[in-house]
Amino acid sequence: MIVPIHLENQTAIKYDVIIDALPILTFNRKVAIVTNTTVSDLHLETLLSKIKASEIHVVTISDGEEYKTLETVEHILDNLFTFKLDRKSLLIALGGGVIGDMTGFTASLYQRGIGFIQVPTTLLSQVDASVGGKTGVNNKYGKNLIGAFYQPEAVYIDTDFLKTLPRREFSAGIAEIIKMAVMFDRDYFDFLQEADFSDKIDLEKVIERSVSLKAEVVNLDEKEAGIRAVLNYGHTFGHVIENETNYKQYLHGEAVAIGMVMANRLSVELGLMSEEESNLVTELLIKHQLPVYYEIQDVDIFYDKFFLDKKSANNKIKFILAKGIGGHMVCDDIDISLLKKVLLSFARL
Repeated sequence: MIVPIHLENQTAIKYDVIIDALPILTFNRKVAIVTNTTVSDLHLETLLSKIKASEIHVVTISDGEEYKTLETVEHILDNLFTFKLDRKSLLIALGGGVIGDMTGFTASLYQRGIGFIQVPTTLLSQVDASVGGKTGVNNKYGKNLIGAFYQPEAVYIDTDFLKTLPRREFSAGIAEIIKMAVMFDRDYFDFLQEADFSDKIDLEKVIERSVSLKAEVVNLDEKEAGIRAVLNYGHTFGHVIENETNYKQYLHGEAVAIGMVMANRLSVELGLMSEEESNLVTELLIKHQLPVYYEIQDVDIFYDKFFLDKKSANNKIKFILAKGIGGHMVCDDIDISLLKKVLLSFARL
């Protein structure tokens, strides 16, 4: 299966997302693979066996969201200079969303920009992070606050990589899949309620549908000036949770799952979503062993951290909310007392 990416306002930017067994990749240029210690042990040899290039180098970094920093990017860059890569060279991201984001960001920086491709090895990165060209790193102020929009040359999605994925990581990817369905497609949500993720055919259908939905959005709005912001459903709350827990307690998809539940609570309060619809989403998250509750220690501190989100502007917080299941609404005029009422429902009493 091939899902094409063709950015509407960037006629020169076209690439494919290929959902199939990883093919032989031939490059008449230098290649550097960026991966982490965990993925390297599991999948590096497989990737190396599929690549033919004039030179192949490997940069291996530590595994974990806490290493998604400028310091790690500088370490990767130092290696690229040591390898004497030139402007025609290529980076390959082998790993999950953290690796993909940092590799893409590094590619955007090295000699003012070189090519890169994505070989995602987690479900979350296959259905979301590897597609669309968002790259970047975290800092003490928040998640992905330093970065660039920089598109890959191709994305190769091979579900065989998922066979070694821990159950918790797999579930984190399902959170992003549910996100897409709630925002855009009620029929898809209904399908997910019955889908067997252990079945290869069902799994590839789910990946293809999620990638297709994201491709439609990215093609229209590469740099999140409009509809692409809708892909951040659950993220405004989830990013604060990740920040408060120093990116160590929850995987990204787990924080997004809780964020969706919080956002749905707000949608119910605003009359955009029924309690029944909200419960259906929560039940589907629970079915896939995702967390749905976070105890807020201090509502005021949690609230203030919303303003560090990239989507906030002019002292207004932009919330992506579900309008039923399959619909969405962007709100930046939520009454503070109503928002804090929702936050209090998650606070320690």
